[in-house]
Amino acid sequence: MRMSELKDVLPPKIVDDLDNAFKEFKPTEAQKKKAIERVINLYKNSCYEPGEAIGVVAAQSISEPATQMTMRTYHLAGASEIKVTLGLPRLVEIFDARRSPKTPMMTIYLDKRHNTMEKASEVAADIQETQLADIAIEPAVDILNMRIEIPLDFKEIKERKVKVSQIPEILKLLFKDLDIKTTKDSILIKAKGDITIKQLQKLKARILKAHIKGVKSVSEVIVVKKEDEWIINTLGSNLPKVLNIPGVDARRAVSNNIHEIYKTFGIEATRQAIVDFASSTMKDGGLDVDVRHIMLVADIMTADGRIKAIGRYGVAGSKGSVLARANFEETIKHLTKAAVKAEIDTLDSIIENVIINQVVPVGTGMFKLVFKPKKEAK
Repeated sequence: MRMSELKDVLPPKIVDDLDNAFKEFKPTEAQKKKAIERVINLYKNSCYEPGEAIGVVAAQSISEPATQMTMRTYHLAGASEIKVTLGLPRLVEIFDARRSPKTPMMTIYLDKRHNTMEKASEVAADIQETQLADIAIEPAVDILNMRIEIPLDFKEIKERKVKVSQIPEILKLLFKDLDIKTTKDSILIKAKGDITIKQLQKLKARILKAHIKGVKSVSEVIVVKKEDEWIINTLGSNLPKVLNIPGVDARRAVSNNIHEIYKTFGIEATRQAIVDFASSTMKDGGLDVDVRHIMLVADIMTADGRIKAIGRYGVAGSKGSVLARANFEETIKHLTKAAVKAEIDTLDSIIENVIINQVVPVGTGMFKLVFKPKKEAK
């Protein structure tokens, strides 16, 4: 069979991939014929029959193994020593489209110029958030002088690559009504005007949370070597800010927060992230689920150009059928709203036909057959 004839049998993408493979490996005509036959067989076996309930099959194929999945919540991510949410809790986070994961984290790849331990450590220092509390040793309230004393930890300052001279300037920008003085090894802060001890304690707590350096929300960074490149794993996620840091490979940086990916890269990247995260979570749990089931769920979650959870406020709650929505949760609310708006249910799907005891439009139920017998001659 010629390549031009293949386009009537296989999708164009597969034909192009085959053509490119033949150009690269230069097989004989007999090998080409064998390869084409194998690809056609694989493709035909991968297709589903007309009328097959692919939604039900996908739901069962994911949910049945997931119920056997370990319930462990955390796992130490190898040498990185960062706790990562895995197992069923992670699957729930993905398919429920949670706004923020239990353990937000990023995996940051570096460009070629920064692919050394020293350069990676410098980038990691630029990423890690440093609050004043992180570089202080036992800050205290001096009641006698009604001021806050913050002794500095110079070992931590050196590791985090913080410039001591910039600390008072940053504090003055963040807190306008303060008198800030520095000594050889500490910072002295006094409020302008009268203040009570209770207010001074509250002020101390606010000052210690002051952002000094790095990317907000990224509390830990670990530099690890994976094969031939250095990677930064973080606890905490702020993808848009990280992409602006020199040395970060923006094409490969990824967060485990799908909403952050959506805001940064768009809906197509989000759809791929849902597939990748769900697949890897299944594999980590020792489950073998066909990726096409997960792809179908990811498509449904992102088909409208925004992320929809699989639940009452997402996919299930936005079905076109009144009876399907009422069947899921909050029955009275859906039926009342439909009655007020005079909605019509066209009974196109499975659930609503099961409810009213009709043949479901799946498989042979999709077709209406009419038999007209011939009249016998007298």
